[in-house]
Amino acid sequence: MSKVSMKSQLPASAKEVWDLIGDFHNVPDWHPAVEKSVEEDGGEVRRLQLLGGGEIVERLVKLDDGSRTYSYTIVSAPLPVKNYKATIEVHEDKDGNSTMEWASEFDAEGDESDAVKAIQGIYEAGFANLRKMLGG
Repeated sequence: MSKVSMKSQLPASAKEVWDLIGDFHNVPDWHPAVEKSVEEDGGEVRRLQLLGGGEIVERLVKLDDGSRTYSYTIVSAPLPVKNYKATIEVHEDKDGNSTMEWASEFDAEGDESDAVKAIQGIYEAGFANLRKMLGG
């Protein structure tokens, strides 16, 4: 099983960051690769339409607004992974800013380093856009 865990400090409070990313269907509001999120199955599934074509279908596993965390799995995607489960968490820093952590476990399909690089690229694109949006 492969693992990716990345963190980014963000120039906003944990509450501000969670207000932006904490809704499972708000991914198009903060991730530059996602054009649209379509809710399905009572909101438990999101069908993400990607810029330039492509689609990722994800299922919400757990959402906890109190601890500012949610976990999800990938149902289908044009990515070299299977059995993918990820968790996003936002923590308050001592200085009033926040740290976002995005971590996952998955089985690589094909070359493991290619799969890890693909997931890292997705996470970093999200972090970079959030830093830009929040003025950092």
